[in-house]
Amino acid sequence: MPILVTGAAGFIGYYVCQALLEQGEEVLGIDNLNDYYSPALKQARLAQLEGIGGFSFKECDFSNSSALLAAVKGTKIKSIVHLGAQAGVRYSIENPSAYVQSNLVGHANILELCRNTDALEHLVYASSSSVYGGNSKLPFSTDDPVDTPVSLYAATKRSNELLSQSYAHLYALPQTGLRFFTVYGPWGRPDMAVWLFTKAILEGQPIRVFNHGDMSRDFTYIDDIVSGILAVLGGPPAPGGANAFNNPAPHRIYNIGNNKPEPLLHMIAILEDALGMKAKQLLEPMQDGDVKATFADISALQADFGFKAKTPIEKGIPEFVRWYREYHDQ
Repeated sequence: MPILVTGAAGFIGYYVCQALLEQGEEVLGIDNLNDYYSPALKQARLAQLEGIGGFSFKECDFSNSSALLAAVKGTKIKSIVHLGAQAGVRYSIENPSAYVQSNLVGHANILELCRNTDALEHLVYASSSSVYGGNSKLPFSTDDPVDTPVSLYAATKRSNELLSQSYAHLYALPQTGLRFFTVYGPWGRPDMAVWLFTKAILEGQPIRVFNHGDMSRDFTYIDDIVSGILAVLGGPPAPGGANAFNNPAPHRIYNIGNNKPEPLLHMIAILEDALGMKAKQLLEPMQDGDVKATFADISALQADFGFKAKTPIEKGIPEFVRWYREYHDQ
């Protein structure tokens, strides 16, 4: 029985598919291959998976319920790793309808698929550190209130958590939500800071440094994220167990991050060292929808699954730079 991975051509989805296949699992990947960023990059990720035994792929927009059902027709799904979504905090201000359709309607469609799938073991889905919004207490804990989102993207991710809670309560559907903290690494997303800065520096262009550099992020390397996802996937919550909502529904939410906020200017310095080039910095004010700092309290994930990130940015950023130069033949 295969594991369904949504967003299989995406950054995290690609690595999760690869890791599951290495464990001997069958994987059915779906993705709509949209043009939010280069579809060629998504196709290149898929090309790495093609030909691996146990992998199959179907182009599908899961926010279209008929298309989703057609993609999985005749397939007995064991578990689902739901990573597909319309990503990006800033783009949600420009194109809110894309987030409503993909992140709200799409998540509801996945939940309906789960509800109507016999003996489904587990749904693991992607949430985001963005749900903490305007919170000023650090580190961010899953016990903190998350009722003040500062972007539509964050609001959709929090809504996903609430939808999942209701389905877990109504249908005893085992689910785990993971709040990702600034994921980076080879094959990453072109809209993320590490990629944007690398591209600009290599091209001799200035980098935009928001809040005049007074920002920090809990940068989390892709290998650590994948190890956490796979650990959680194998441990579905049971009814009556402890969870983020303090009720008996089989639903848990965890932070997954490096547990170490890095000042933005320190990250830029490491990137400059890895590239052997200095950045031209444009210091700008904070952007709408952004937050000053993120910092993951991962104590719950450590306690339940022994999770601990192993990759500092001093190691992870040079790995990204090596891949970027190779991918772009630079």
